[in-house]
Amino acid sequence: MELTGIERIQRILRHQPVDRIGVYEHFWSDTQRAWTEQGFLKPGELLEDHFHYDLVDIWAFNYVADLDFVPQVVEETEETILQRDGNGALLRRHKQHDATPEHVDFLVKDRKAWEEHIKPRLTPDRRRINFEEYRRQKQHSAEQQRFFCWAGVNVFEQIHPVCGHEHMLMGMAEDPDWVRDMVDTYSRLNIELQEILFAEEGVPDGIWYYEDMGFKQHPFMSPRMYREIIQPGHARTFEWAHARGLPVIVHSCGYVEPLVPGLLEAGMDCLQVIEVKAGMDLLRLYQNYGDRLSFMGGIDVRCLYNNDKAEIDRELEAKIPVVKGKFGYVLHSDHSIPYNVHHDIYQYFIDKGLALGEY
Repeated sequence: MELTGIERIQRILRHQPVDRIGVYEHFWSDTQRAWTEQGFLKPGELLEDHFHYDLVDIWAFNYVADLDFVPQVVEETEETILQRDGNGALLRRHKQHDATPEHVDFLVKDRKAWEEHIKPRLTPDRRRINFEEYRRQKQHSAEQQRFFCWAGVNVFEQIHPVCGHEHMLMGMAEDPDWVRDMVDTYSRLNIELQEILFAEEGVPDGIWYYEDMGFKQHPFMSPRMYREIIQPGHARTFEWAHARGLPVIVHSCGYVEPLVPGLLEAGMDCLQVIEVKAGMDLLRLYQNYGDRLSFMGGIDVRCLYNNDKAEIDRELEAKIPVVKGKFGYVLHSDHSIPYNVHHDIYQYFIDKGLALGEY
C-alpha cells in the first residue's frame, strides 16, 4: 500500500516498515531561477510540489539581536555588498549567487560585548516570528499530506553570526563559561519562541535544526568540548521537542562524525546532510548507527555535476540498496543542487533513487 508523505517520514524516523525510502532536496536559488527561465518550473511553483517531495521545512524565526536595526551598506561593488547587521557583524555577501558570507568584523569578540550589546535584546518578541508564512506552509503541507517541519538554527549557528567562528571557538577554549551562557540564552529563546508559535498555530510534524559544526575532515570542536559546552543546549531543545512528540532532524555540513555519539545522547533522531567531500561516509555511519539513527543525504552531489546518468547510477547503486535496509533513509544529495545540473538529470536522479529504494 502506498503511504502518504506524512506516514512515510513518520515511519522512517521510527525505523518502521515503509513502501519506499523518502525523498527531499535543497537547491541554490540560482537553480530554481534557471529552471524557471528554462520553462521547467512555473513562476512561483514550489519545488516540493513539482517533485512531489515527502516533507518540507519552513523557517519562521528571526534571531538578529536588534530587530529595529536597518542594515548599513558599508561598501558595494558589482559582485559583492558589505553590510553591518543587527548583530553588529560586518559581513560581505555575493550579489549574483548564493554563497556563505565572508566574515569581515564583529562588534562582539568577548563576554563583555555580548553582555552589553546582544544578550539583553534576545527576548521572545513576537516580531521574531513569521506567523503568516508558518500558517500558510502548514496548511499547504496538510493538503498535500506532506511531513511538515518547523526549521531553524540551533545554538552553534545562532552564536557564530554574532561573534564569528574564530571568537566563538577561542572562547570555548579560553572562556567556556561565556560560550555556555550564549548556548543557554539561545536554547531558551528557541523554546520560548516555539511555545508562542505552536500555541497559536499548532505543532508541526517534526523539528529540523541546522547546525554546521564541521569543515573538511574535522569538526569545529572536539567531542569533549561538544559535550561540555554545546550539548546542553541541544539536549534542552531536543528534549522539549520530544516531550511534544516531535522527532528531531539535525542538519550539519562538514565532517561531524566524531560528534554523532554526543548528538545521539542529546536526542537527535535523523542526521542530514552527510557531506561526502568533507569526509562523511553514509555507509560507515549506517553500519555504526543505523539501528538507532535515521539518515537523509550522503549522496555525493558531484555525481550530478557532469549530467552523466552513469555517474548517478554508480553512486546510487552503491548506497541505496544498503542504507534502505533498516527503514531509516530519505534520499537527498549531500549538499544543495547547483544551477549547472539539468532539470531532466535531477529528475532521473530522483526516479533512479526511488526505484532502488522500493521495498
